[in-house]
This record gives sequence, structure tokens and C-alpha cells, in this order.
Amino acid sequence: MALIHIDHLSEAVKVNMPLNMIIPDPGRMEDIPVRNRKVLYLLHGLSDDASAWQRYTFIETLANIYGLVVVMPSAGRSFYTDQPNGQNYYAYLIDELPQYLADVFNLTPKREDTLIAGISMGGYGAFKAAFSHPERFSVAASFSGVLSLDILKMNPQDPRYEEFTYLFGDLEKLNGSEHDPAVWLQRASTNPSVLPTLHIVCGRQDDLYPLSQLYAKACTSLGVDVNYHEEDGKHNWFFWNTQIQRFLEAVLGRID
Repeated sequence: MALIHIDHLSEAVKVNMPLNMIIPDPGRMEDIPVRNRKVLYLLHGLSDDASAWQRYTFIETLANIYGLVVVMPSAGRSFYTDQPNGQNYYAYLIDELPQYLADVFNLTPKREDTLIAGISMGGYGAFKAAFSHPERFSVAASFSGVLSLDILKMNPQDPRYEEFTYLFGDLEKLNGSEHDPAVWLQRASTNPSVLPTLHIVCGRQDDLYPLSQLYAKACTSLGVDVNYHEEDGKHNWFFWNTQIQRFLEAVLGRID
């Protein structure tokens, strides 16, 4: 596989954006060009960037096995939101980046060929994209995702409290807002058949474990199908490395 690193100026974010991609080598195309392959968007967490998935997991090996195109964007510490200062990270992810990939790589995958997944903050971003634009994604996965924003406002003494207030506004008004994963789910429950196939994964020793449990139960109670998986594990790349393989095997078939 070929690892491509691109730095490109984003009109939405207004800064140079790092972007990592994994694509098949020409000799391994096997008459299936890049434009006809499945595409997996992989979103990073709060303290990472576009390089994290490639640095800390076997994703390049897995992409090689499945013939996947993997797109790994950067989003800073944005929670994949459009920020008050005009740096529109969500618009970048959902609008500008797909158009850029179409213009530069002729990469315009069909819905059934488009997957999105992320860890922690990226799990939040992946579900936000999937619930907001179910017509674009066939599968969405949250690995140890922030599936409730209540955790952001639990400790006003947390040094990140001010940062999260900047991103989302008054944290006491998060529930019921456009940023609330519960709102996305409630809206989707009126027509769950249009949703992507949802996967929620979390380790039992993860601080975010209760959030994944509760969200999966909420999905079930509202008639939204979800594939829920838990096992022993913490909030770290050792756990996510094993889970990305398990997820891809569930979606694309077992590795022989």
C-alpha cells in the first residue's frame, strides 16, 4: 500500500490541513481502480492528529488485505464542530474534504462503499456525520466514543472546561442542542431504516464505558439497530488496534 501525506489549504478551516491516506499500489490494483474501492474515513481523538491511526495500529496492513482506501483527516481539538472563530472543522469533514478527494483523486464512492469510524472524540465525530448525513455512509463505528456530552461539564475545575465552553457554548445548555448525540438519535428514530449500520465498541476499564453502554441501550429502546461490543480494555491504542481489525472483519469478512 502507498501512504500519502498531503498538506492542503482548507477554505473551511482557513489553515493548512494535514491529511493522510492509504491507497493500493499500482501493481496491486487488480483491475479495481481507486475510484471503485471501498473508502474508510478514520477520525482521531482529542490529543491526536491525522497520523495517529497509521502510527499506532495495523491499519495499513488491514487496508492492504481488504483493498481499502483509508482517509485520515486532522481536526485538532475541535470535536469535529464548526468553531466560533470561523474554523469550520465539521464543514471541512462533511463537505470540503469529500469534494477535494473527488477533484484530486476522482474518489467519489457510493454510499454502500463508504464507512466512517473514530476513537474517543473521533467516535463522536463519526456518529455526528453518520446521523446527520445517513445518505453518505453505509457503516459508522464509535470506538470508546464520547456519546454523551454530560461528561464535559461534570467538573468545572477541569482545565478543559473553558476549552469545551468555547467549542460548544454554555455547557449547561448542551442537552437538547444540536451537539447532543441524544438529539441525533431521537431524530433518527423516526426513520431508522435510513441510518448506516451502527457499531459501538468500548473497553470495560475505560472511563467512557458507561457512555457506550447507555447509548447502545438508548438505540435499542428507540428501535435503532446497533452492533454493540464490549470486552476488557482501556482507553488506549492497544485496545483500538485490536478493535479496528475486529470491526473490519465484521463488516468486510474475516481474514483467512
